[in-house]
Amino acid sequence: MDYKNYFKDKKITQIGLGLLGRGVGDAVFMAECGANLIVTDIKNEEELISSVEKLKAFPNVTLHLGGHNLDDFKNRDFILKGAGIALDSIYIEEAKKNKIPIEMDASLFVKLLPEGVTTVGITGTRGKSTVTHLVYNILKIAGKNVFIGGNVRDTATLPLINIVKDGDYVVLELDSWQLQGFGESKISPHVAVFTNIMEDHINYYKNNPEQYFLDKTNIFKFQIEKDFLIVGDGLQNTESKSIQIKASSENIPKDWRIKLLGAHNLENIACAIEACRVLGISDQDIKNGVESFLGVEGRLQFVKEINGIKIYNDNNATTPDATIAAIYALGEDSSLILICGGADKNLDLSELVEVINKYCKTVIMLPGSGTLKLAEQLNS
Repeated sequence: MDYKNYFKDKKITQIGLGLLGRGVGDAVFMAECGANLIVTDIKNEEELISSVEKLKAFPNVTLHLGGHNLDDFKNRDFILKGAGIALDSIYIEEAKKNKIPIEMDASLFVKLLPEGVTTVGITGTRGKSTVTHLVYNILKIAGKNVFIGGNVRDTATLPLINIVKDGDYVVLELDSWQLQGFGESKISPHVAVFTNIMEDHINYYKNNPEQYFLDKTNIFKFQIEKDFLIVGDGLQNTESKSIQIKASSENIPKDWRIKLLGAHNLENIACAIEACRVLGISDQDIKNGVESFLGVEGRLQFVKEINGIKIYNDNNATTPDATIAAIYALGEDSSLILICGGADKNLDLSELVEVINKYCKTVIMLPGSGTLKLAEQLNS
């Protein structure tokens, strides 16, 4: 498909601009392709200034910031919906009422890819970033022409269509929100990796964890018989048309020099190994890729050692389960100093409290509604 003609002169409303680089990257790409683009966000221009500055050069881009307008969801060719837009958004309902297609960046990108491109999608409550970057690292070491996108900070997915060619590989980290787009488009990656499922985003899904799980299943729901589904240790086999493979950390060779810490990372590595094997990557290249992988920023990332104290950044541990996994990886005795806090996601904190009491000698709390909830339980 000629992607430039796909966007040229199309009337598109993009809901969600943000500051992480993905929204503005997609907007710039569509503007460069000649789209008639309205970009709308609940944040105002001052809050979004770094993204706004990148769009001012385009006369075909109209910014409606500080709130949304129902008129922007009428008489458009399609809506590009950002991740995290409310399930009951009246603006998306308005577009549907007017029979306007809803697209999302990662799924639209996959639909526009040349036919000979192999797509690998990774999801799960935890581990998807590590598995995504590890698969990418292994494929690079194996000499493949590979690109990374999806839920990756500072990386807009749609612009990759400029450079991806027949025979290339694309590795996509996909959260539950992005997988809503795959469900709308009725597509799934050729190779799907589902690391695990735990409670998360309960506030967004309005205490309906089943809907969260159903969004996740779009990663394999539309696969065909020749596709592959890799499931992690903690997942039961699930119904799919594709070839299903169970990844187990027990199958990782014991003599591999792995730099990542924690049992949870062994599970991540197992998923990446199986994904690369079904892609035909040799065990030697997989070994080289695993042994050279230092991890992802903010995922139990070693920062430095000062006066014998090792500092780790695990700021992407945004659930109790993720924090518990990190504590287990580091807490051989009760000498940990934990810095934590943030917004309440309506998740059960009881097990986290037990683990903190066992392994942490000090807890430093950052502001947030979830911090207050955790403090109450730690002090009770």
